[in-house]
Amino acid sequence: MATTTVSSKFQVVLPKAVRQLYDLKPGQVLQLICLPDRIELLPLQAASALRGFLKGANSFEREPDRL
Repeated sequence: MATTTVSSKFQVVLPKAVRQLYDLKPGQVLQLICLPDRIELLPLQAASALRGFLKGANSFEREPDRL
């Protein structure tokens, strides 16, 4: 488990192993989720990275005249 320390300016540095594991880049946005017993950081994906993730998810038949 990786650990980090909060600086006097309330900044944290993510360990190199974590940055490499999640392919984090400088300037990348992380979503901060505050839970009662922990804080989670989630890397946000660019909208372009989400393109096509619903491909093949069409689960209903359309009438031929509605295509």
